[in-house]
Amino acid sequence: MIWLLTAAILALAMVGAPIFSLMGGLAIYLFHAVGISTQSIVISITRLATLPALIAIPLFTFAGYVLAESGAPRRLVALAEALFGWLPGGVAMSALLATALFTAFTGASGVTIIALGGLIYPLLRRQGYPEDFSLGLVTTTGSLGLLFPPSLPIILYALVGKVSIDRLFAAAAVPGLVLLAILGGYAMLVASRHGVPRVPFTRAAAWKAARDAVWEIPLPFLVIGGIYGGKFTASEAAAIMAFYVVVVEALVYRDLALRDLPGVMRRSMMLVGAILIVLGTALGLTDYLIDADVPTRIFQFLHAHMHSQWAFLACLNVFLLVVNMVEIFSAIIIVVPIIVPVAVQYGIDPIHLGTLFLLNLEIGYMTPPLGLNLFLSSRRFQRPLPVLYRATMPFRAVLLAALALVTYIPHLSLWLPDVLRIL
Repeated sequence: MIWLLTAAILALAMVGAPIFSLMGGLAIYLFHAVGISTQSIVISITRLATLPALIAIPLFTFAGYVLAESGAPRRLVALAEALFGWLPGGVAMSALLATALFTAFTGASGVTIIALGGLIYPLLRRQGYPEDFSLGLVTTTGSLGLLFPPSLPIILYALVGKVSIDRLFAAAAVPGLVLLAILGGYAMLVASRHGVPRVPFTRAAAWKAARDAVWEIPLPFLVIGGIYGGKFTASEAAAIMAFYVVVVEALVYRDLALRDLPGVMRRSMMLVGAILIVLGTALGLTDYLIDADVPTRIFQFLHAHMHSQWAFLACLNVFLLVVNMVEIFSAIIIVVPIIVPVAVQYGIDPIHLGTLFLLNLEIGYMTPPLGLNLFLSSRRFQRPLPVLYRATMPFRAVLLAALALVTYIPHLSLWLPDVLRIL
């Protein structure tokens, strides 16, 4: 019966059945099968509505959509090029910085590829970067900012994994900077090998770019600095960011008319609604899995066959790469409550585990054959998928090397949260 039920759920998922209906239906069946009232699922959804940090999701998402539909992408790319274009590989490095910042605020890889890809790809080609490198960089950087606050997946992981959002923000930041540094080094190597010219630095160009983006430059310092400095919580930062970007984009730059805001709000809340309904039904399913002692059984099985923490981490990374190829929010909601108790029994810090999960999430976005970034780039740039597989291969190798560093050097994740806690 279990195998038949599993096959039915997979078949329905393959033909496009909504994930919330599958999880909710499965939770109802499982609770009913053991004689427990299905009101437990409703109680889980009610518990979700009482979480104080929940308000951060709609506010950050709305702010990200406002930025995406304004002139912010163009101004960010121009500013990054003016400041860093003089370095070897400077144009590519400026693309890395602009996309990382943009993804962090929008929380969505697809938005970055669509909003910035049309600006960055022709810019790289015009500078003389090879086509494969240019395609690979744009496809990779679509998810590069997921490790930086106020990334939506970080907030969602913290809510599901029951860890501090502020501590997870801090934990993911250092691995994110390491990743940027490694990719920047690779960009410099490619630029030197292909003789890519540098963009001369001029005060006039830098001043013009800074003047054009003068109202957007303070945003990361306001939000990230405020969270790290203990001035306000993640939820308060979300409210501040939403208010700030509406004022700046609609009233100062006037990229969006006030009459456009309800449409932006509607589109952003469609994503939020999808996340919340999946989260609510998944919490009910998670309650059953915990009541049935599934994490303990998994740990007992692994402990019988895998005694080393290093081996467990390696297997966990492989598992997460496969899971995160499919649908990130569902992966967080379903998988996190199961793996957290198992990882803790192997002596893995929950904050470190969160960083690993998010880094695997980034890599899963560009892992063949189901990585979402590959499909988005294929459609955005009209290239067949095999071309994207080849173009992203070197970037995938770089990201996997960074994953190995973060996996086996926990201090990279835990150093900054510990320092901030002491301060």
